[in-house]
Amino acid sequence: MKVIILGATGMVGEGVLLECLENQEIKEILVIGRRTCGRVDPKLTEIIHSDMYDLSSIADRFIGFDACFFSIGTTSFGKTEEEYTKLTHTLTLNFANLLVTKSKDLVFCFVSGELTDSSEKGSRMWARIKGKTENDLMKLAFKKVYAFRPGYMHPTEGQKNTQLAYKFLDWAYPALRKIFPTHVSTMKEVALAMIKSVQIGYEKQILEVSDIVELAKR
Repeated sequence: MKVIILGATGMVGEGVLLECLENQEIKEILVIGRRTCGRVDPKLTEIIHSDMYDLSSIADRFIGFDACFFSIGTTSFGKTEEEYTKLTHTLTLNFANLLVTKSKDLVFCFVSGELTDSSEKGSRMWARIKGKTENDLMKLAFKKVYAFRPGYMHPTEGQKNTQLAYKFLDWAYPALRKIFPTHVSTMKEVALAMIKSVQIGYEKQILEVSDIVELAKR
C-alpha cells in the first residue's frame, strides 16, 4: 500500500503515521504539511508546503496512491462560522477535489469527530460544518470515503503531539473506558481502523467509536 497523510503534526495524524510506519503492508508514506512531522524512515517522504489551500504545484506527486488519511483539524473556539468553514470544509474539499483527479481509485479517510451533524442543521456550528464536509466528500468519485468520528482517544506511547487535556486525563483512561465504552478508544485503535478500512473495508461509511473499536479488532 501507498498512503498519503495530512495532519501528521497533530495528535491523530501522528498516531496514524506511527501505525503506518509499523505496518508491513504499507510500503510508501507521503506526508504533506506546513511543517515537518519530525520523523525519519526509509519509507517516509515529506513535502513541506506553505499554502495548504493550493497544492496544485505538487499535484503530480499524488499519483498512484491507495489511501489518504486526512486528519487536519482545529477547534472552533473563538472562530466565526466563516473562519471555521474555511479551515475545515474549504481546506479539506480543495485538497480532495485535486486528489481525486490524480488517484481516484484510493480510499479517502476523513477524521471528523463524535457528535458531528450529518443533517447540517443542528445548533452546534462546528458539528454542522463537519457534517457538510463529510457529506460533500462522499459525493466525490473516490473508490470509497469513510468518516471517522472518534471521541476520547488514549494516546499511543511515544506520541509527541498529544493535546494537554489528554495528558491530564491519562491516569483516568482505564476508568473512562469502562464507564463510557462507546465514547472512549485508544489512538492506536483509531489508526488501525483507518488502515483496515483500506485493507478490508467496512459496512458503514460513518464510523462512530464503537465501529472504530470493532474494525480495529478485525
